[in-house]
Formats: sequence, structure tokens, C-alpha cells
Amino acid sequence: MRFLASGRRHKAARPLLLLVSLFLVGAFYAALAPATSSSAEGVADAQLVARGKQLFAVNCASCHGLNAEGLAQQGAPNLTNVGAAAVDFQVRTGRMPMANPLVQAPRKENTFTEDEIAALAAYVASLGEGPAIPGENQYDPSSVDAGGVARGGDLFRTNCSACHNFKGAGGALPNGVVAPSLEDSTGKDLWEAMRTGPGQMPVFASGAVPDEDVQKMVAYLQQVNQTPSAGLTLGGLGPVSEGFWGWVVGIGGLVLFAIWIATRGPRA
Repeated sequence: MRFLASGRRHKAARPLLLLVSLFLVGAFYAALAPATSSSAEGVADAQLVARGKQLFAVNCASCHGLNAEGLAQQGAPNLTNVGAAAVDFQVRTGRMPMANPLVQAPRKENTFTEDEIAALAAYVASLGEGPAIPGENQYDPSSVDAGGVARGGDLFRTNCSACHNFKGAGGALPNGVVAPSLEDSTGKDLWEAMRTGPGQMPVFASGAVPDEDVQKMVAYLQQVNQTPSAGLTLGGLGPVSEGFWGWVVGIGGLVLFAIWIATRGPRA
């Protein structure tokens, strides 16, 4: 106690007390600042979700219901657990909203801004679980080497070529459905389509096809579609178109030749 009483009158007591006070204020501010920031982010997210709900009510609820529960009579699915990635894919590529939910939605010009798409995605994501919108590092193929491109080709031919063709040119499916061409699709399009399974496409979860494999598949598609083709490509449809023209030209030529021989007749 005597030491404290005598030290209080020391010349260095006031500067030392000031430094201790500043240190304590800084420590309290550092501890409280992150909580304040998180609170501000929470308010911003709530505002984004609220705006998305308004956009959903105007543009989507007529088919999917006010609570995104889906309407069976409209043929519109439940959206409560599709995630933000599904909304971003469908709206950004112009597939949604669609005029007739009973037919396949084609890719067309998008009518929403990026902010509106983000709001719609945030609202649907708030209704349940589902894949989030990916970051560029999840689908960007710039780091894939030649071996990775070859591996991506193997993966694509194994999992996707049955519907989309070996180079992603697309093709017809049963019941009037068409597998769309992937020649103009971006890496983000491919990632979101694989993770959300639009239409009749199956879902490829990250446990089955990790992001590294998606990057390799994107790199393969970019390379195979950017490489100039020597000769006739026949639409890049593989053995179907090649077999058709082989039959028409080859067998047709033989038939015409046989007819020509028959019309000549035996010489006198």
C-alpha cells in the first residue's frame, strides 16, 4: 500500500497510466469490432434476402408458389433445398423464368441484373440447404496441365458423352428432350449444372466428382472445341453422323453403279 501511495506521486505515473488506458481501450475495440462487423453483414444479408423474396413473388411464385414449395399442376419443382447455385444457373442463362413449364427450358438472353440474380439466389438459399454459387477457383481450368486435360477427357467421355457427345455438341434424348450443346458454356455453367442437375441431368456431388476433376473436364472441353478440325467435322456427332453419311454415300454409290451396269445390257 505504501508503495502504491508513493508511486502515485512519481513523475512517470501519469504517462504510464495513460499508456495503460490506451492499451485497454484498444483491446476492447479489437474484441468488439468483429461482432459489430458481423452484425452489419447480417443486416445486409437480411436486406438481400428480403429483396429476393419480393423478386421471387413477382417473377417466380406463379409456378413455384409463394413459399417456393412448387405447384404440381404447373409442373414446377419445389425449390426449398436446391441452393443458390441452381438459381444462379437457371436465371443467369435465361432458362428461368419460362413461358411454359411443361417443356424444356432453352438457353436464352437473361433479363435480370447481377444484383437481382444475387438477391433471388440468396432468398432461395435461405429456404434450405443446397450448393452455393461457386468461386472462380472451383472451376477455373487455367492451372490444369496437359495430363489433367487428358484426364478430363476420360472423365467427360465416361460421365457425360452418352448425352452431350464426346465434344459436348449435345444430342437428342427420349421423350422430346434435348441435351444442350456445351460448346459455348463457361466453366461456371458446367460446375453449377453438375452440382445441381438441371432437368433430366443427374447430380454430380463433390464427393463423386471433386472440383479438381470439374476443372479438368472444363479444360478438356475448351481445348477440344478450340482446336481447328481438319476436314469434314460432320457436326462433331461421332459415329452416328459418320455412319449415316457412310451409308448414304457408300451404299448409295454402289446401288447407283449397279443400276448403271444393269441399264447397259449385254452387248450384241
